[in-house]
Amino acid sequence: MTPDHPATSLAPYARLPRAHRDLSVLHSTVDAFGRAHWLLSGDPPAGRRAKPYDAVVVTVEDGRPHETRLGPLRARFPLLDALPDGGFVVADARSRPGDEQVQVLDALGRPSWTFRVGDAVEHLLTDESGDLWVGHFDEGVYGDDELARPGLRRWSQTGEPLWSYRPVHGGGEISDCYALNVGARSAWACAYTDFALLEIAPGREARARANQVSGAQGLAVHAGRAAFVGGYGGAHDRLVVGRLTHEDFVAVEEGRLVRPDGGPLGRRRLVSRGRRVYVQEEPFTEWTVFDLDAS
Repeated sequence: MTPDHPATSLAPYARLPRAHRDLSVLHSTVDAFGRAHWLLSGDPPAGRRAKPYDAVVVTVEDGRPHETRLGPLRARFPLLDALPDGGFVVADARSRPGDEQVQVLDALGRPSWTFRVGDAVEHLLTDESGDLWVGHFDEGVYGDDELARPGLRRWSQTGEPLWSYRPVHGGGEISDCYALNVGARSAWACAYTDFALLEIAPGREARARANQVSGAQGLAVHAGRAAFVGGYGGAHDRLVVGRLTHEDFVAVEEGRLVRPDGGPLGRRRLVSRGRRVYVQEEPFTEWTVFDLDAS
């Protein structure tokens, strides 16, 4: 480890056009194809029994924005991602048994499917095929919702359960899915309490690698290397880069992430996709990126 490793600057990635900044940002993400999306509304949900509301998704791809107006949404705490056919999926992070908390909308923004994935959703990420990877935090894992109990599951975009995590050697139970990286078809995760690095590929059992980095919320993986972003308390901007062996993650260098202008990071969201971790600070109108392949 080299504790004096210099700070790593994030690179600018995508920006919400100023014409839309009078609307409330309900959620924002970067999808499996690298497109940035903002879910916006002039009438955001409020309270436990929010009425249905209209919203618009602004998508920025290669610097070019376009809009998709969505039919009535019900999610009080919405999470958004895009589907490969141009549609979208919106899920409520909190739900009660019986609530069909996931809405799938077509490319014209019209509702087409609803289903349930379980309470306390921490991550909702689609892959290039349109499958949904859902990671849960502890209130779902230890609550009375059986769907959330595994901590990490994969669903089809029509609500068919495709896979759920089961403890593997070196992996243990998922108590809280801290970091989730979804690439083209596979996923990586790092979860409380032991923070083993989990590799999940369709058609085979999850594989665990020992890992000494605790509390990270962002994760990048590429060509036998991995990077963890974040940590507890003052380590929210920590960056740990290392190599993958057959058995574990070996940290090589530790530093910190800073803004493109060199300033310190504030409150932020993270989205992990393959070799990249996308970072969005308040007021959540711009995305920046760390690329493991460029480090």
